[in-house]
Amino acid sequence: MIAPSDAEAAFRAAAASRILVKDGPYGTAIQGLGLKEEDYRGDLAVTHDQKGNNDLLNLTRPDAIAGIARAYLDAGADLLATNSFNANAISQADYGTEALVADINRAAARILRTEADAAARADGRRRFVAGALGPTNKTLSLSPRVEDPGYREVDFDGVKAVYREQIDALLEGGVDFILIETVFDTLNAKAAAFAAMEAEEALGRRVPVMLSMTLTDLAGRNLSGQTVEAFWVSLAHVKPLTIGLNCSFGATELRPHVQLLARQADALLMVYPNAGLPNAFGGYDELPDETGALIHDWAEAGLINVVGGCCGTTPAHIAAIARAVKGLPPRKLPVPEPALRLSGLEATVFQ
Repeated sequence: MIAPSDAEAAFRAAAASRILVKDGPYGTAIQGLGLKEEDYRGDLAVTHDQKGNNDLLNLTRPDAIAGIARAYLDAGADLLATNSFNANAISQADYGTEALVADINRAAARILRTEADAAARADGRRRFVAGALGPTNKTLSLSPRVEDPGYREVDFDGVKAVYREQIDALLEGGVDFILIETVFDTLNAKAAAFAAMEAEEALGRRVPVMLSMTLTDLAGRNLSGQTVEAFWVSLAHVKPLTIGLNCSFGATELRPHVQLLARQADALLMVYPNAGLPNAFGGYDELPDETGALIHDWAEAGLINVVGGCCGTTPAHIAAIARAVKGLPPRKLPVPEPALRLSGLEATVFQ
């Protein structure tokens, strides 16, 4: 029998009384530090150039990662997500650091667990830590070869094993939840969710899962072609703690898709948009108060349970978001009518 999760119960209780605030991105914050290759490499015996390997900083510059976490906590974050977006064997292969995956994830979890618990001791408000899993740079649904649409660089069991290694280390490091984020291929997300379910069975205790899709066009589909509603139908069986959207666009462009998901999903809805759309240089110009005002409108409309920031957002954006949702009631979960729901690229409902 699977034991319940105390953290999940506490998270649900908190989310029933107020809109919770998630942190912002580590990538944006790390870019602002101006680190050199030797900062990334540290004393590790690695051969590849490590500049840009943000996940490795959990081992070589834990002080930098802890400082970013504290900045988000000071801004009002209730939920921190580990700096482990690319801390999987597939993505780390680009840097020749596959053997360090478990160490990176354990360190990522321990850093944030320490900071979250310190903040809770200081003010008595519990903070939560999610172990972040990115999509990897391989896809199970699409072929990288135009001339061979049936070809895949990876298979389901292989991707599941990659995610299982990461999940086990994150749980060992002390995360409360597993966050499967920036999902551009729903089949990759299914492999990650399956790995979390296997880890849950092995541990004999609940491993709550959070799911977050990213859209690749304004029509509201991910790279593998699914609509927001189809994504929910495809993964509702996981019974996620939260479902939602991240990255993609800014709050303005995401709103219609958030509205659709808010009507459909009987799970807590978590959304963390970018700071608007990128400019011609790939930067983000949306100011914290602009983001806060847009999120305030979401909250007033009853669309969200948890909200944070993705690309281009900073602790100042998170602070503005926290102010914007303070005192506003969280979204009420819908009670769907009993029906047969199936999904391909789109969802079909038989009542």
